Amino acid sequence: MIDVHYWPTPNGHKITMFLEETGTPYTIVPVNIGKGDQFKPDFLKIAPNNRMPAIVDHKPKDGGAPVEIFESGAILLYLAEKTGQFMPSDIRKRYDVIQWVMWQMGGLGPMAGQNHHFNVYAPEKLPYAIDRYVKETNRLYGVLNKRLADREFLAGDYSIADMMSYPWVVPWKRQSQNIDDFPHLRRWFNAIRERPATVRAYELTEKVNPNAAVGIQTDEARKILFGQTAAVVR
Repeated sequence: MIDVHYWPTPNGHKITMFLEETGTPYTIVPVNIGKGDQFKPDFLKIAPNNRMPAIVDHKPKDGGAPVEIFESGAILLYLAEKTGQFMPSDIRKRYDVIQWVMWQMGGLGPMAGQNHHFNVYAPEKLPYAIDRYVKETNRLYGVLNKRLADREFLAGDYSIADMMSYPWVVPWKRQSQNIDDFPHLRRWFNAIRERPATVRAYELTEKVNPNAAVGIQTDEARKILFGQTAAVVR
């Protein structure tokens, strides 16, 4: 059994999408990031960066002690290796997947995240910051669109690379993007959205956080999420 320390955010959805695709048994351990659960000592033992998701695999492949992992990219690489699914064994195809995993971790996620912050959550609307991240998100959508012009998924077959990127495209309206401007990306997006495993993964949102549609509304929640210093990890 795998414990998934989770909240329904783009990074959280990546993990449940994979687990639903593979039928891997898991238990959700909610980490309410608006209330500061990510700073609790027990969670910090698993995820020292005080960010979810994180997992604890109580039955690792080698039969040894439980494996604890934080960072969504590392988690999906681990789960792909554990299950032998959604990651090719051929070295060229394997690194085709890995490079797109790294692209999402270093590019699409952080840039779209800053887009969300300055567009939606920042108490002061800074035109330069908004323009900067809206344009960079647009560029990254263009990268995806071009990549998908001659292939069904990012690395050919459906893989963890697609599961990494899809949740960060779901909020395209919030990112001030028009998905219809990117026809190949739109086709890819719709194909993943309709997968039964994706539907099941996103249905967890209502179960875990019924108020997800309301978003981060209180000053206290904003302070918890965006006002952190080194003091929170001491």
